[in-house]
Amino acid sequence: MSHWPWFAVALLGAYHGIDPSMGWLFAVALGLQERSRAKLIESLFPIAAGHLLSVGLVVALIAWAQAVTASQWLRPAGAAILILFGIFRLVKPRAHPRWVAMRVRMPELALWSFLMASAHGAGLMLFPILMDLPMPAGMHHRMPGFALHGHPTVLQGIAVVLVHTGSMLIVMGGISIAVYEWIGLAILRSAWINLETIWAAALIAAGMLALAI
Repeated sequence: MSHWPWFAVALLGAYHGIDPSMGWLFAVALGLQERSRAKLIESLFPIAAGHLLSVGLVVALIAWAQAVTASQWLRPAGAAILILFGIFRLVKPRAHPRWVAMRVRMPELALWSFLMASAHGAGLMLFPILMDLPMPAGMHHRMPGFALHGHPTVLQGIAVVLVHTGSMLIVMGGISIAVYEWIGLAILRSAWINLETIWAAALIAAGMLALAI
């Protein structure tokens, strides 16, 4: 069985962990405001929970679509959504939720993370991977991909969400603590990379890849 889909899921999670707009910058700011590393670490978990819910919702929708739609229609439709959303992110890179208050409760932080991940199309990028995720032995005669009514394949979908979010949390946590303890926020001025443009281009590329596979 090929392991590339799981590597790709983890790699996408790591990318979201690197992107400051997905949460680590917010976590560091809260830690600095409270002058507490514990506050920083505490804030990472609702950020990860919101991201998990956003990605999980997209995975569930894709699973439902696979169960009710023929794959020859689903793949081009999903690819078109990816490409169009990528173009939208290129044209409107700042189209995401803005949080004006720094005094936030943990549920509010989770909500912010959910909205941010949804606005960035975090779960959409998993579409090409989910379409080609290897099925457990003995399931190939029923449905391609994974279907909501097959318990082993539901577990695959859950595993995708957990691997993706776990990878994000590990990378986000490492960067947050490093910036808080040693590097400082000044690095954002000297070593800034336009991750918004990279992400938009990656969405478009993923849509094209979904068509090509």
